[in-house]
Amino acid sequence: MKITALTENTSQCGFPTEHGLSLYLETGTHQILFDAGQSSLFAENARCLGIDLREVDLAVLSHGHYDHGGGMTTFLSLNHQAPLYLSSEAFGQYYNGTEKYIGLSEELRRSDRLIFVSEPTMISPQMTLYPSQGRQKRIEFGSFGLNMLRDGQMQPDDFRHEQYLLIEEAGKRILISGCSHQGILNIVEWFRPDVLIGGFHFSKLPTDKTLRSFAKELDAYDTEYYTCHCTGTAQYEWMKQSMQHLHYLSTGQSIEL
Repeated sequence: MKITALTENTSQCGFPTEHGLSLYLETGTHQILFDAGQSSLFAENARCLGIDLREVDLAVLSHGHYDHGGGMTTFLSLNHQAPLYLSSEAFGQYYNGTEKYIGLSEELRRSDRLIFVSEPTMISPQMTLYPSQGRQKRIEFGSFGLNMLRDGQMQPDDFRHEQYLLIEEAGKRILISGCSHQGILNIVEWFRPDVLIGGFHFSKLPTDKTLRSFAKELDAYDTEYYTCHCTGTAQYEWMKQSMQHLHYLSTGQSIEL
């Protein structure tokens, strides 16, 4: 299996970047787009990397925020057959604070290729999507100022629109997560994957003993981590001091598992 970061907040090899995430996954049976960043940049970078997005056979949106779904209309205009799997809650009214709307566009909602997920959904014998609703959290990290408008009231986002893709291939359980808003410590406990790829949503946390304790707890699992995007580079470097199994995946880079 091969994973390529089409866009992410950083690049170690000169690719243009943006605040967002888009991953291209090649398994033994599928070519998958997981998230599409906030603009068409993921497609431009894919072209430079020799990746033909027209050949993608399915797309997954991790949650309903613009920095993961903003480029999906571009993808659907380039690719004319791939379905897009997204949470049944993906088109909620999501905000950073109370003024900045960070949800998805109405244009995307009009596509006839959307498949809404509200329960564990097997895409193939090797791939299953898992929504986050209804799972018991051991640690509550809060919403970090992210909100949702529900029943006319602004309230902290509970990230019910988040979902995870589990791929089982070559004897490994590989979990792909967008931002891990439900808490990376909760998610790794829920799934116990061999490999976990995605953001940790730690970029607003101070580099202190609490973050170090999180790092040590994550490293105690038998999991290899490839993180990016909302983890934060300073937080990554701080955690790396306490973790043997932590790596960074930046724009333009690929890993093979």
